[in-house]
Amino acid sequence: MLYQNVSVAALVHVDPPVRLTSTELMDRLRSTLERLQIRPELLEQVVGVCERRVWGRPTQVADAATLAGERVLDVSGVPRTGIGLLVNTSVCRDYIEPSTASVVHGALGLPDTCQNFDVGNACLAFLNGMDIASYMIERGDIEYALVVDGEVSDQVTNSTVDRLNLPETTAEQFRAEFASLTLGSGAVAMILGRSDVLPGGHRYVGSVTRAATEFSHLCRGTMDRMVTDTRTLLAEGLKLAAKTYEAAGDTLGWAGADLDEYVLHQVSNVHTTALIELLGLDPAKALTTFPEYGNVGPASVPLTLAKLDEVGRLKMGNRVALMGIGSGLNCSMAEIVW
Repeated sequence: MLYQNVSVAALVHVDPPVRLTSTELMDRLRSTLERLQIRPELLEQVVGVCERRVWGRPTQVADAATLAGERVLDVSGVPRTGIGLLVNTSVCRDYIEPSTASVVHGALGLPDTCQNFDVGNACLAFLNGMDIASYMIERGDIEYALVVDGEVSDQVTNSTVDRLNLPETTAEQFRAEFASLTLGSGAVAMILGRSDVLPGGHRYVGSVTRAATEFSHLCRGTMDRMVTDTRTLLAEGLKLAAKTYEAAGDTLGWAGADLDEYVLHQVSNVHTTALIELLGLDPAKALTTFPEYGNVGPASVPLTLAKLDEVGRLKMGNRVALMGIGSGLNCSMAEIVW
């Protein structure tokens, strides 16, 4: 899908206050690591995740998403009355119902004319939320849309540590739940609107999506447990990414193009390196955030984009590729012209 009149008005990220290092986390698993003869440096040396952010206190997903929403409204200067759509894309949830979006909508004091709902698609949901908002903006249904995401990994991390510390834990179970130890917390928010009223905005060109849902069983999670076939997930995820990248070459004009930045969904050093090598990307154009933040789910791509802007790497006119993949498997790739 290509868009003619959609731009990003503002993007913010919120870093939770507590840094939880991989050394601290693996130290909590010392007895199990010794019993199963697993190296305590595995998270840092192999996966590349040195730390992650956590809230460190009971935190509602809606509170995290609201905090990011408040900040992006302040930064953008867009009036709350102008927001016609709120999409929450968080993997984490406070309740089965009501939607997290409805709680955030009320906390932000958005108008009763503002539609609000959750979109769930694992780590791909934020990009999906951007597309849903863009469809409505392009059609003229709304003037501005707010996409939010709040991730609270504290519960799943603590539950996983407790479970893996049980004396009956096997090496196979440890491998199946190991990916849970890479998860981090954070919050992001983005406002999109019409390009013709956002002269200083960043044009959202469009996106392509491909699916390989025959592999939906490779990673399945609840609020306190995630079980992953990491090896097969990586192999099939790379195949799907290659197919999506080819489609992006045709639809978005990436074939033979020299894009300025590649914003990748961040999982680990293994995943990032493999994707860069497979697609032939310049690693200098792919900022890594996983060493400091771990896997922040659907917040990962917008978090990395915000960090690029924060460190001054984004210049006017830069072509920026957004590359997301989520359990399911689903993959989306999109472009923003900064």
